[in-house]
Amino acid sequence: MQNDPLVEAKLALARGDMAQASVLLAGLMATRGDDPEVLYLAAVIARARGDFDAAHRLLDQLMTLQPQLGRAHQERGHCFRQQGQRDAAIAAYEQAVECNPLLTASIKLLAVHYQQADPVRAKALQDRLDDVEGHPPEVLAALSAYYDQDYTLAEARVRAFLLKVPDEPVAMRLLAELGTRLGEYEDAELILSKCKQFSPDYLHARFDYAEVLSKRFKYDAALREAEELLALEPANPQFLMQRANLMLHTGRTEDAAAQYALLQQSSPDNATVSLTYGHALKTLSRIDEAVAAYRQAYAVRSDFGDAYWSLANLKTYRFTAAEMAAMAAEEAREGIAVDDRIHLCFALGKALEDAQDHARSFEYYQRGNQLRQGVVGYRPKAITAEFDRQIQHCNAALFSGTVGAGCPADDPIFILGLPRAGSTLLEQILASHSQVEGTTELPDIMAIASRLNGRLGQDDADRYPDNLGELSRDQLAELGQGYIDSTRVHRTEGKVRFIDKMPNNFRHIGLIHLILPNARIIDARREPLACGFSVFKQLFAAGQDFSYDLGHIGRYYADYLRLMAHWDAVLPPGRVLKVQHEDVLDDLEGQVRRILDYCALPFEPACLEFHKTSRAVRTPSSEQVRRPINRDGTDVWKAYDPWLGPLKQALAARPELPG
Repeated sequence: MQNDPLVEAKLALARGDMAQASVLLAGLMATRGDDPEVLYLAAVIARARGDFDAAHRLLDQLMTLQPQLGRAHQERGHCFRQQGQRDAAIAAYEQAVECNPLLTASIKLLAVHYQQADPVRAKALQDRLDDVEGHPPEVLAALSAYYDQDYTLAEARVRAFLLKVPDEPVAMRLLAELGTRLGEYEDAELILSKCKQFSPDYLHARFDYAEVLSKRFKYDAALREAEELLALEPANPQFLMQRANLMLHTGRTEDAAAQYALLQQSSPDNATVSLTYGHALKTLSRIDEAVAAYRQAYAVRSDFGDAYWSLANLKTYRFTAAEMAAMAAEEAREGIAVDDRIHLCFALGKALEDAQDHARSFEYYQRGNQLRQGVVGYRPKAITAEFDRQIQHCNAALFSGTVGAGCPADDPIFILGLPRAGSTLLEQILASHSQVEGTTELPDIMAIASRLNGRLGQDDADRYPDNLGELSRDQLAELGQGYIDSTRVHRTEGKVRFIDKMPNNFRHIGLIHLILPNARIIDARREPLACGFSVFKQLFAAGQDFSYDLGHIGRYYADYLRLMAHWDAVLPPGRVLKVQHEDVLDDLEGQVRRILDYCALPFEPACLEFHKTSRAVRTPSSEQVRRPINRDGTDVWKAYDPWLGPLKQALAARPELPG
């Protein structure tokens, strides 16, 4: 069997046969010139020849494909070092070990560099080197594949090792991390729980355990783990940050902000701390302080796209000419990380929208969306098929056979629909009522649906919602009570009713009705072009993968209308209250009274003065609902009408849909 020429080229280079390595490389560049491993080898050979310009060009290409490849940053450091550019070399080595903490060459060179200037840093690097060299070779091989982003190889290597040494903590932690990357949080939780039992002093794994508990929405348990870690190391900034993040998740926003403030004071050069502090301040409507925190974040790291986008996402912030120039320069720079480029594109789109330069604004929005779609890989047919299954299995017969089942609690008020459809305004109105607490977009209903679906193999068919009809009355009641119990961590005001504002819950209205038949369900709806374009220009943190293509948005909106029409047809009359955003703008009091009547709540004038209600709001519309009712933004889409053809075509493709 013929050997891989890439392997042969590496072997030739290792034995010093530069001529043979170069011959093999020429063939590889002709046939596999976009392979990261080929580009890496080409850069190494170019440096060995002393052709540093070529080496840097090749590394630029490589980093465009894999910006977090530690070996690429290390190779750039070697180039700078041989060119006599010490500061640039040190910066590259620092970036290398940040991406891959196993790169012993970078660690050793940094340790030597810091011996005189920063002995504490040098000692920490030496300790890291000792730790790395103390791992079993099989674990190092698995970790190396992981940091090179070859997750399939990493999993194969670590599983093979754990068959021989099942309780090795570093290997267990790596396997859990690989599971987390695939969304296998239940497996990761089990592995890390066992790792804690076997190796309670391995705090890295315990930190990951708290993170996985949080991803599984077990916030109380996650907070307990975080507190245990801080009891062991009270000054550990990573542990302090984790606890603050969990506080933010559970509505303890003031406590979280206070913790972030301390962390920022102690780590002013940590851009992530400043960014997250800004998010907490925004939630508390401390906007001037939030702006300062976001500016601190991009001052620390000039290409930090999320810092600029967070300023844009305030909706009321206006960029200076200098900020716009800086963003444009960073976005155009080769080698910038894709995530930063995406955030910068959306921020520039908003900045140019505010400047009334709609053509250039749309160019950036479009580029940002295209890049993001490339990351999320949204498949519209799969979502349409999901909606079809809901319509097929959540039929009138299912609901007529379960009358009186479920948990009788009437605490929840679900506000759902598409994002950017006015749901935050409705939440703010209801949360201004003395009997209602606003929480946030709670993941609990989707978590129940996921559990009902169970663990699926690659070729397994979904079990949910097909299996809803198999649930007994006791099981339905248990699921409903489980929802009430799991959401209690978010209810801090002691009010009898609370709001769950997760928009995607419209996909699970059948489940909600079965397990919580007395819960109120409000469908927040907005005119399709206004809603569709507002979605298109919003960069979501997660959960709205349909939103990065105008055609996908139109199809999703049409499928949403189709599913909502189904719920209206098979559920009892008036089960879901549709609230049109434009009607709220035109007749605030009339719509408020209608909503309160539906929720069986007495009218309170405070609901009309919702903008005076002081509460934490964590959605993009947070600043908009802190002003009196207005029509700002309702017609923004009209300025972009020339470019909205794909959205209109997708909406028109199903003319039979109800409106």
